[in-house]
Amino acid sequence: MKESSLSNFYGRDYLINPDVLIPRPETELMIDAVLNLVGKSYLPGVKPSEAILPQDLTIVDVGTGSGCVAITLKLELPDTRVVATDISKKALRIAEKNANNLSAKIEFLQSDLLDRVDIKPDLIVANLPYVDENWEWIDKEALSKEPVLALYADNGGLELIYRLIDQVAERDIKHLILEADPCQHERIINYAKKRNYSQQETRGFILSFVSGRVLPNLVLPQN
Repeated sequence: MKESSLSNFYGRDYLINPDVLIPRPETELMIDAVLNLVGKSYLPGVKPSEAILPQDLTIVDVGTGSGCVAITLKLELPDTRVVATDISKKALRIAEKNANNLSAKIEFLQSDLLDRVDIKPDLIVANLPYVDENWEWIDKEALSKEPVLALYADNGGLELIYRLIDQVAERDIKHLILEADPCQHERIINYAKKRNYSQQETRGFILSFVSGRVLPNLVLPQN
C-alpha cells in the first residue's frame, strides 16, 4: 500500500500519495484567476474585476491529479458545475476521496485531455505536465517521489499544453487557464495566438486566455 499524507491547498487539506502531484502554492493563483473572471474577490480588500463569466458556469479541470483545483473551485463557487478529468485511474481514486472528504460534488472522468469530454464548458483549467527533463535546474531526486506521468512532457515540456490548446480551439471554448513555467510562457502565448487565443492575464505560473481579442479590464501590467 502506498504511503499517504495530507497537503494544504487554498486553506484545505488534501490526501496525497505517490500517484498524484503534491499541491503547490503557485497553483493557488489559478483559483484567484478564476475568481477574478467571475467578479469575486480572492483577497480581503482586493476589488475584483468586472465579472466576465457568471458564477454558475461550467468548468472542466483537465489533469486533475489530487483534485485540489477542481474541488477548490466547487467550494469557492458552489453554483458551478465542475468536471474533473485525468488519464490516470489511480489519480482519480485519490481525487474522488478528496471530494468526498471535503463534501464537494464533482463529476470525475478518465480521459486523455478532452478526448472523452462530451460537454462544451465555459472555462477549461489545466495544470498539465510541463517539466522538460533536460532542464538543468530541476531537482530530479525530489521529483522522484511524484508520478512521472504528471510531471514530464516532450517538446520542451509543451506537448500536452499544445495539444490541449488545439482541442480547446477546435471545440470553440472561449476561456482557458493554464499553468506552466514562466520560461515557457512566451512560446505558449505565441502558439495560442495561432489558434486565435489572446493572453488576458499572467499571475506567476498562471496564464489566462480568451478566444478573439483581449478584454482590457483583465490585463495586468507586465514586469
